[in-house]
Amino acid sequence: MTLHRLLALPLAAILLAGCATSGQAVRAEAPPSADRIDEQARARRAWWTQYTTWGFTGRAAIENAGRGGSGRIEWREDGDGQYAIALSAPITRQSWRLVGDLASGAGRIEGLEGGPREGADAEALLRETTGWQVPLRRIGDWVRGMPAADAPVAGLVHDAEGRPAGFEQAGWTVRYTGWRAGATGGPDLPAKIEAETAGDAGRARVRLVIEDWTFASAASAP
Repeated sequence: MTLHRLLALPLAAILLAGCATSGQAVRAEAPPSADRIDEQARARRAWWTQYTTWGFTGRAAIENAGRGGSGRIEWREDGDGQYAIALSAPITRQSWRLVGDLASGAGRIEGLEGGPREGADAEALLRETTGWQVPLRRIGDWVRGMPAADAPVAGLVHDAEGRPAGFEQAGWTVRYTGWRAGATGGPDLPAKIEAETAGDAGRARVRLVIEDWTFASAASAP
């Protein structure tokens, strides 16, 4: 599925609306310039580099080839590339925790029937044990409002504020459907994000609603 089918409307379109009382056309605000978009992108990456540890809490819905699940999510990532993801379903009271290493790709899942499982490829381990396909290596960048730096990006579009609205990367289509104001002096932060791919095993989709962010610099990290 292409980005253009996912986006409801070309984000750069400028519409002229007729004034009912005067008959005069009112021009909408001009879209952000390329320079402004580039400046915001650089400022976003620079802002994130000051934090060695960050995380968020919210809700997640994961689907893969007709199988899916949803619940509360807690995400934490450290400056050394270690991350931990906890997902719990309040209704079924099921929960699991994935601990991984971005550099090696390895991971360990706890909370599974039969005990913890480990593997050299956390993404493959997650898919094998839960049936869910999640782009663990790159989604940490995506949730922070920017493409990952290790793969080409296509179809990058922005909203009227110059924030990313969506792009395609590593076979996934990413779309931002909500933003929230960031900390003082910082960029706006994603509040809703979707990532979707059509793989050999069928369509996979990850949807996140981010309710709260946490940050810690090198000096303040525990």
